[in-house]
Amino acid sequence: MSLPRNPTRAVKIGSVTIGAGNPIAVQSMCATHTQDVEATTAQVNDLAGAGADVVRIAVDSKKDADALPEIRGRTRCNLVVDLQENYRMAELVAPHVDKLRYNPGHLYHHERQKPWQDKVRYLAEIAARHDCAIRVGVNCGSVDPAKADKYGKDDSISPMIESAVDHCAFLDSIGFTRYCVSLKDSDPAKVIDVNRRFATERPDVPLHLGVTEAGLPPDGVIKTRIAFEQLIAQGIGDTIRVSLTVPNSKKSEEIAAGRQILADISAGRVRSVVRFNLDALNIISCPSCSRVENEAFIELAQQVKELTAYAKDHAITIAVMGCRVNGPGETDDADLGLWCAPNFVNLKRGGEELGAFPYDEILPKLKSELDQLIASQLSGLSGR
Repeated sequence: MSLPRNPTRAVKIGSVTIGAGNPIAVQSMCATHTQDVEATTAQVNDLAGAGADVVRIAVDSKKDADALPEIRGRTRCNLVVDLQENYRMAELVAPHVDKLRYNPGHLYHHERQKPWQDKVRYLAEIAARHDCAIRVGVNCGSVDPAKADKYGKDDSISPMIESAVDHCAFLDSIGFTRYCVSLKDSDPAKVIDVNRRFATERPDVPLHLGVTEAGLPPDGVIKTRIAFEQLIAQGIGDTIRVSLTVPNSKKSEEIAAGRQILADISAGRVRSVVRFNLDALNIISCPSCSRVENEAFIELAQQVKELTAYAKDHAITIAVMGCRVNGPGETDDADLGLWCAPNFVNLKRGGEELGAFPYDEILPKLKSELDQLIASQLSGLSGR
């Protein structure tokens, strides 16, 4: 089957080019600690061997940045660096990678009084100097606060689109066009909506598709498949990532899942589904990545899935996040949220903090809150 493709511009990322009708590239992200050169290099090469076109690495400190030259020397894979919260790390990492990824919402974490335009100009100058592409990565849980304040709390899509459009316009205005955009949410219906709307406004900009915190397989693959089928079948999407909560040794499953989804869409093996089942229990969990501060998070996500199976017919969303970067913000929209620190787990009900508990005490606390939510739902139904 010949799929339609949006007329996006070509963007070179090392040895691969996305957009302009080129094959859709498949990406993943290392879950190792970047400063562990042996482990990170091994995972990069494992992902590349599984068919990854691009592999992303997180850099959150100078020690992480110092590890990059050796990692670069041990792999031929195209590398992307996630700049996390400190945009000035760009000058340390750009000489050793093929693309820089920044989040517009995170540009406010350092030098708060400096306009974001000055920071983006700096990033573009660094990228141009070192032959790097840029990804403008907009996430639902960390939207530019100035944009979020303009819209109601029930509208998470508009601030994401406005932020992405503004950053694209600014990059264009300073003559830097070697960039792509991602707009991610944990709800596949929102991923479909936000990417459709952005593609209508900027059909020329290559899009990186993903459902953030898709969760454990097989549910995480299903959620991602729903979004990808609807978008790619309409010509939207130039590179993809399947974000799964899996152990380090199984990270290559993200690549296999992505390749399979693309093959199925190309062969016409698609499901005509637009919305994930929102009338049932929905567990979202972030992909295992180098930001995770305790690998017990992965086991905890599986335990949460098993513990809550009895609530499968209740429309309740539980979010299990593995780090402090996305955890606090991206659990706000869940009915119950857990975000994991090195030695404890923060429990939330919506945006309300319920406390921090040791890993071996969190599950009974979660079950108690879940039972209360179910009782509340049943009470509401009986009162109708």
